[in-house]
Amino acid sequence: MKYFDPHIHMLSRTTDDYQNMAEAGIIGVIEPAFWLGQPRTQVGSFIDYFDTLIGWEHFRASQFGIMHFCTMGLNPKESNDVDLAEAVMKILPRYCQKDNVVGVGEIGYDDITPEEDRFLLEQLEIAKNLNLPVLVHTPHRDKVSGTKRTIDAIRDSGIAEEMVLIDHLNEQTLPLVLETDCWRGHSIYPNTKMSEPRMVKLLQEYGTEKMVINSAADWGISDPLKVPKTAQAMLESGFSEAEVEKVTFNNPINFFAQSGRISIDMVKKPLIDQTKTYNENKVLRGQDPIIES
Repeated sequence: MKYFDPHIHMLSRTTDDYQNMAEAGIIGVIEPAFWLGQPRTQVGSFIDYFDTLIGWEHFRASQFGIMHFCTMGLNPKESNDVDLAEAVMKILPRYCQKDNVVGVGEIGYDDITPEEDRFLLEQLEIAKNLNLPVLVHTPHRDKVSGTKRTIDAIRDSGIAEEMVLIDHLNEQTLPLVLETDCWRGHSIYPNTKMSEPRMVKLLQEYGTEKMVINSAADWGISDPLKVPKTAQAMLESGFSEAEVEKVTFNNPINFFAQSGRISIDMVKKPLIDQTKTYNENKVLRGQDPIIES
């Protein structure tokens, strides 16, 4: 089977991860803009990072047979430095118009501050103006009230709910999102957030419509193979291959297809040619290049 991971932070991963993902059947990913692991101190740091997402990381994925897309946004953790956040908002619309940028995100709440509220609403407005889908991060703490506030902010903004994917859901917050027209995202992690067995139970209870899974796979303890592993758990629990494909391939692509920059038909494993370079750089360090024809 083939898989698509719609939320994975590949900047934090090694080339071994790309190789293992490709071998497991992952042929496409979306990398949402994220925080650095420590606070950024100047807007130039964001510019270099955004350029990396649309440039080097896009190229690096292709060198292992994986299509790479991304979303652009100001992470909620970084919204509380107001001067820096205001500077980022000035450059963000330009990046959101790049060809392989398929949405705005990940945006949302962390500590649910007034500053986070302000920049969430401003970024929802950018998405509305550019007709782009939105990936929303729900907070790790105070999750139920944070998800409720997220839904309120989406409705306050006036953006069409079907243009929004609310992520990091669990057993307590998924029912809240099911009362909206938003899409439902779940990050599958080792030992926390959401596990494969718990995800299978949610799918059995609530069905597969608008349901999306991802690995997130960030700087901490995480697993970039959680999408194929959840797919296997679904098969073992009695889901059909068509149902698995819907959740692990069709649903995420169809959500981001609302950008007009990605579709089911265009997501195919790219041919590997490791003789190629990006800005005169390549992934090889003396190894023989792989060239597929």
